[in-house]
Amino acid sequence: MQDFAFVASHDLQEPLRKIQAFGDRLNTKYAAALKDEGRDYLERMQNAASRMHNLINDLLTFSRVTTAAQPFLPTDLGEVVREVLGDLETRIEQTDGRVEMGQLPVMEADPLQMRQLLQNLIPNSLKFHRANEPPIVKIFGRLLEGSETQAESPASNGLFEIIVEDNGIGFDEKYLDRIFTPFQRLHARGQYEGTGMGLAVCRKIVERHHGSITASSSPSDGSRFIVTLPIKQTDGENIQ
Repeated sequence: MQDFAFVASHDLQEPLRKIQAFGDRLNTKYAAALKDEGRDYLERMQNAASRMHNLINDLLTFSRVTTAAQPFLPTDLGEVVREVLGDLETRIEQTDGRVEMGQLPVMEADPLQMRQLLQNLIPNSLKFHRANEPPIVKIFGRLLEGSETQAESPASNGLFEIIVEDNGIGFDEKYLDRIFTPFQRLHARGQYEGTGMGLAVCRKIVERHHGSITASSSPSDGSRFIVTLPIKQTDGENIQ
């Protein structure tokens, strides 16, 4: 993965930048001189280069879950969610959506990767909303061990579930394993943006934290993603 990250960030990015740069020059200087067919070819080339750029970046993100991992530190998940929602403010407004947040704990984790995890799960719920129905996303948690302890001060050896649920289009659970696999999409490229890497990145992050991720859903009935993580990481495993 380290070798791939080096190749992707250097050997692949540079020729792709040239394709995009010369495509932009062609479009700026000569688009008017091209026939409709020529402009169509140019647009297809630029779109393909853009998709490849996004794909390389997503692959780099996937590889860096382990190659650029940081130590586990006490991480306030509530604060992480608030930061992510601040970044998503425009998207939420554009969809006329609403995100509701419940209590979430402080737990041992890689703060940047927890942010990355939620930056994938929350936009995913906003993206796959039903037509003419604003998305409603709920983020909350529950303690699985020592359940008598409150979420803000959970048992140090307990497991905590982080749940992200929505009222969106849902999916058939027979595709459950598929959605966490790299490059797998349940919809045509033109229907929804993305490369099919977001949930694969989520699973890799969760596994690095010795946890698990799954989902429950049915078509047209929303989705619920459940992330199970230890509140406290095992000693000696703070860096992977």
